[in-house]
Amino acid sequence: MNTNNHPIFQPLQWLEHPLKNRLAVAPMSRVSASADGLATADMVDYYTQFAKGGFSMVITEGNYTDEIASKGYCHQPGLISPAHAAAWQPAVTQVKANGALIIAQLMHAGALSQYAGETLAPSAVQPTGVKMVQYGGTGAYPFPQAMSQEDIDIAKNGFVSAAKMAVLAGFDGVELHAANGYLLDQFLTPELNVRNDQYGGNTHNRFRIIAEIMQAIRAIVPAHFLVGIRLSEGKVNDLKYRWTAGATMAIEILEEVRNTAPDFIHIAVQSGEWERDSFYADGTNYAALAKQITGAIVIANGGMHQLTRAARVISESHADLLAIGKAALADPAWPLHALNGTTALPFHPDMLWPEATIQHTQKVIQSNTLISL
Repeated sequence: MNTNNHPIFQPLQWLEHPLKNRLAVAPMSRVSASADGLATADMVDYYTQFAKGGFSMVITEGNYTDEIASKGYCHQPGLISPAHAAAWQPAVTQVKANGALIIAQLMHAGALSQYAGETLAPSAVQPTGVKMVQYGGTGAYPFPQAMSQEDIDIAKNGFVSAAKMAVLAGFDGVELHAANGYLLDQFLTPELNVRNDQYGGNTHNRFRIIAEIMQAIRAIVPAHFLVGIRLSEGKVNDLKYRWTAGATMAIEILEEVRNTAPDFIHIAVQSGEWERDSFYADGTNYAALAKQITGAIVIANGGMHQLTRAARVISESHADLLAIGKAALADPAWPLHALNGTTALPFHPDMLWPEATIQHTQKVIQSNTLISL
């Protein structure tokens, strides 16, 4: 069946960027950079495939923002030097040449580093759960050290410097990773941020570090450069986490976000179950609230490869764009399959287990182990 009338294939004029459809690639950590954080040839091919496969926007995996405490795992890409920017340029060039925007996600792991024995966080609260084997982690997370003002300043400066490198690399914009349990989300989360200074105690103060980073980035990037933010409730180490205050907390955060005037807001549902883990008791949901409160372009995430769900999200104006993760990883041409009514290769957990590298995923896809699907 041809589905070219499906809402996800409606074009969108976003500022000066014409998008051919509503489909973005969600950021997915691939553990495939060089040991010193340089993007590799495998990564160039990996990201280019999404643009060739019909996605109108690609958000990269998280780039670390400083050498001190931001790295989440070994072989994570970085954006802290001109060498990192130069390594990203081939991927940026190819994605844009094939008709898609490319956004660099900027990430500080904080207490959820998969390899660091000593970590920094807003407060000395040990993360729940255990580290992720597929990203090189093993055992429990250590108790982090509560960040000093100097630590906070270093972290902020790292994000700003990384944004400069993203401009140098030719990216169309950056996404601040304030979701999924990483540092900026740790500041937002009351159970993880028990500070009693200007960075804790209420939503305004917990959001302060993000506001300061956004303001500083805006001051140094070109006017046309997109600056957005990714938010979530769920964490990679606690998939079903929800704000205790529900919609009230979401509204408080989004009112702070509105004051920073982002170009886009990416609402992630870590579990992949958008209806179950996005809606509140009063019938509202995080993505729709973001759209109503801020007026910014909103990207929704959470199993958006399901066409019925995707149609609802766009048609009912819950969001403007959809970020697709595992389905895109399994088949980078997912949009073309959806458009033409053909069958895309389905995702299988073995594609990310026991390694999440690009080479491992390709090996599994090419092997006969998925024949049972």
